[in-house]
Amino acid sequence: MVRSRHEQVVRITSAAESPGVDIAHRQRRYLISMAVRTLCFIGAVLARHIPWLCGILIVGAFLLPYVAVVMANRASPRLPDSPVEGPQHRELE
Repeated sequence: MVRSRHEQVVRITSAAESPGVDIAHRQRRYLISMAVRTLCFIGAVLARHIPWLCGILIVGAFLLPYVAVVMANRASPRLPDSPVEGPQHRELE
């Protein structure tokens, strides 16, 4: 079988992750973010005698859920040379 010189070959390195692996990565990122949020809240309680530190930790505890949800909902990016992008068109010479 002869291939056209413009036909792209699918390489295994350009394949996207399976949905299960992608979801597992997103769940792990979310759990890490929520663990950091919990530590910020506990740190704020323990640092209540240092107002500036307590304030920073409370702000972190309130902002981290938003960041965690945004990061968890972000799917893994596709590689730029992925064949899923669509057909490649030659430029006029």
